[in-house]
Amino acid sequence: MAECLFCRIAAKEIPAQVVYEDELIIAFRDINPQAPVHLLIIPKGHVASVREIDEAHPLVAGRLLRVARDLAKQEGVAESGYRLVVNTGQDAGQAIAHLHLHLLGGRAMGWPPG
Repeated sequence: MAECLFCRIAAKEIPAQVVYEDELIIAFRDINPQAPVHLLIIPKGHVASVREIDEAHPLVAGRLLRVARDLAKQEGVAESGYRLVVNTGQDAGQAIAHLHLHLLGGRAMGWPPG
């Protein structure tokens, strides 16, 4: 999708601080971090939200979680703890209509998140 910000980042049309990339997934630092470690992990192919995951995307959810686990180790937050957040839809705070997983860590987190 040419107008999707995250598709443009995945296509390298917009620069980002990429911390991981494979054939299906790209992960980069959030430009407005809410924690010392704040990464966005996205599928390279356009998937609007969790609602869109179906048989056409059999590897996406599992790969996102495995990459998040590995990045938490790489970023040094695996042992102390980290939060994974997936917002789905406007009321949940999904600002960009491209499935993305937030990995947040490096500080104590409260609940509810707000």
